[in-house]
Amino acid sequence: MPKKRVRNKSTGRDYKKEYQAYQGTPAQIQKRAQRNSARAKMVQAGKAHKNDGIDIDHINGLAAGNGKKNLRAQPKSKNRSFPRKSNGSVKKR
Repeated sequence: MPKKRVRNKSTGRDYKKEYQAYQGTPAQIQKRAQRNSARAKMVQAGKAHKNDGIDIDHINGLAAGNGKKNLRAQPKSKNRSFPRKSNGSVKKR
């Protein structure tokens, strides 16, 4: 007997199914492999370590590749947020 999929009670969405469908696409698998490769290069260079709170940032985007000039180590707080106004909206660049 197959297991019944659990849905979010408030929205009725099956988040587990949505996540698996998105992360399992060939494009997302390739991007994840590129991000993992970039992290490994920075660890090898001594600029990042496991569980150090540092993100590896692609300066010109992931599509520009994993060259040394396109990678930098940044704190998670800086890399995962956009500049905000006092009301919480995103500042224009």
